[in-house]
Amino acid sequence: MRLYNQLLNEFKREQTGYSTIAIIGQSCIGSVAAMVVLMNHMPEAIKLSLLFLVTILCMAYNAAVLARLSTKTTFNLLVLSVIFSILTIIGILI
Repeated sequence: MRLYNQLLNEFKREQTGYSTIAIIGQSCIGSVAAMVVLMNHMPEAIKLSLLFLVTILCMAYNAAVLARLSTKTTFNLLVLSVIFSILTIIGILI
């Protein structure tokens, strides 16, 4: 929890810069996750559900930045999006 609070405070301090950089990074990670999901041979319902979740979480963060939501909400969406995308990539590749 201490690491989370430190990262949140740093994100609050320079929100404009970090939001811009984070959009690029999390969009790239989300794109890789979407590619891995689409390349995998799994049932279509599971594939499309995972693709939907990856896409919605990435879009939610981008929308939060554009809508200038609170710093904590924006940061939480960033963390959720990145963690879900990374777990999707790892889960499919293993």
